[in-house]
Amino acid sequence: MAKLTKKRKEVLAKLDKEKAYNLADAVKIVKEITTTNFDASVDLDVRLGVDPRKANQMVRGSVTLPHGTGKTKKVLVLCTPDKEEEAKQAGADYVGLDDYIQKIKGGWTDVDVVITMPSVMPKVGALGRILGPRGLMPNPKTGTVTMDIARAVNEVKAGKIDFKVDKFGIIHSAVGKVSFGDDKLVENAKELLSNIVKLKPAAAKGTYVKSVFISSTMSMGVRIDPKSITQ
Repeated sequence: MAKLTKKRKEVLAKLDKEKAYNLADAVKIVKEITTTNFDASVDLDVRLGVDPRKANQMVRGSVTLPHGTGKTKKVLVLCTPDKEEEAKQAGADYVGLDDYIQKIKGGWTDVDVVITMPSVMPKVGALGRILGPRGLMPNPKTGTVTMDIARAVNEVKAGKIDFKVDKFGIIHSAVGKVSFGDDKLVENAKELLSNIVKLKPAAAKGTYVKSVFISSTMSMGVRIDPKSITQ
C-alpha cells in the first residue's frame, strides 16, 4: 500500500468515527483516505432493520446506476438456439446452453452475471448449489430470467447491478471507482439507496435504514447520515 501523505494523515486525524457525515462529504473523505495504487472500488454497506431469515422481510432487487460501476461485467446467457444470435448481438460474453451447464457442473464460474429464459430454468435450476452461493443464480425478480434477452444483457452492460440483504441484514454493493468524480459517486449512491428504501417490506418494524457506511477497497468506512440520502 502507498504511504500516507501529509494531507491524508490530516484527513484521517479529522475523521470522527462516531460522526455521521452527509453523503457528499463522506464521498470526499473516502477518496482522500484511499491509499491504494490501483483504481479502488467504492462500496456502500447498508444495515437494515429486517430479519432476512423471514421470507416476508427479504430485501432484494436490481438498479441501473446512472454512471455504471466502472467495471465491465462478463455475462453468460443460457438460452435455446433461437435466442443465441440475439444474445451475441447484445454483447453477451458467453452464449450457449448444455455445453455451459456442463462447464459449470465442472466448477467453471468465471462470469459476473448469468441470464436465462423461463423455458430452460429447469436445467439451470440444477446448478443452484454452484451458482447460488456465488450470487449467480438467475432470478425473475432481478430481470435475469426473461424472454427479452437483449434488454437484460444491455442493462447489465450499462451498469445494472443486483443487490440482496445478507444473513446479517446488510446490503453490500459497489457504487463506482475512486477515479469517478464526486458527483457521479453521490448520484450512484443515491440511486442505490433510494431503491433500497422503496423496497422496505411491510413486515419490517422500527427503523428500516439503521446505518450506512461508504468505503473503498482497503479504506476504513465513513458513516453516512441516512437523512442526507433523500436530500
